[in-house]
Amino acid sequence: MCPSSISAAVGIREYPSAVSSEKMLTRIGALLRQAESTDNPHEGEAFMAAAQRLATNSAIDLAVARAHTASSEKRATPTQRLITIGEPGKRGLRTYAQLFIAIAAANDVQCDIAQTSAVIFAYGFAGDIDVCEALYSSLLFQMVRDSDAYVRSGAYRGETSVRTVVETRGRRRVSTQVRKPVAGVTARLNFQMAYAARIGARLAETKKETETVSTASSSETALVLRNKEIELKDYYSSNSKARGTWQGGGRASAGHSSHARQAGDKAARSARLGNLPEIGGVKGQIGRGERSDGGR
Repeated sequence: MCPSSISAAVGIREYPSAVSSEKMLTRIGALLRQAESTDNPHEGEAFMAAAQRLATNSAIDLAVARAHTASSEKRATPTQRLITIGEPGKRGLRTYAQLFIAIAAANDVQCDIAQTSAVIFAYGFAGDIDVCEALYSSLLFQMVRDSDAYVRSGAYRGETSVRTVVETRGRRRVSTQVRKPVAGVTARLNFQMAYAARIGARLAETKKETETVSTASSSETALVLRNKEIELKDYYSSNSKARGTWQGGGRASAGHSSHARQAGDKAARSARLGNLPEIGGVKGQIGRGERSDGGR
């Protein structure tokens, strides 16, 4: 199985006395519990932004610490991890994978993905990948819950979409565009695609703001982040076996639903990071495994 390439470059901070990755995850977990306890969507959004800022600041700290580590000491390096999204052939894996990739793009992790969308090969520093898995576990739960509620509401009914129907007439194949009611599966896929895209945009915006503040106060931080970007790029180039392009984005293969897209975008705008007792100990619906071989 040869995965396709999906680039998701993203960020990090720590001095010798900086907070450990485990403690950082615990702090993020505390933010998630606070998010769970509020019914105010504005507070929930604030907690989500705070969690991403903490993750980005920690990433910057770790990168600075690595830059100060003597060559004779053991220095953290990028790694590969296998992320299992689901069983091959299961419906909905594409949008689940899109969600993980959107999160990875905001946390210094690059991804390759199998054409089945069942597994993702994540490339990055272990702490960054841990953050991605934790965010994914929480946000996947919310995305599935919200899309289920939307489909049950029937709000998409009454909307139609244009479908291409191919018929054989004699020796000719004739393509005709017809307008049909939006099906539930179409509504669900469109809702989830818009949800994943909006989550990615929110996390990326918070990351950019956080890094801007950090680099403005320290020229060393800007240099360290640039060096980290180069190190990750080199590691990915040396270890990725990806071929081809994953067709995960764009319009749902089952059709298009503007109403479902708008609903998914709206739900993601108020999504909260929650349902995690402690971020470091939760794997949600994903499996994981460190990779040291080049097999696919």
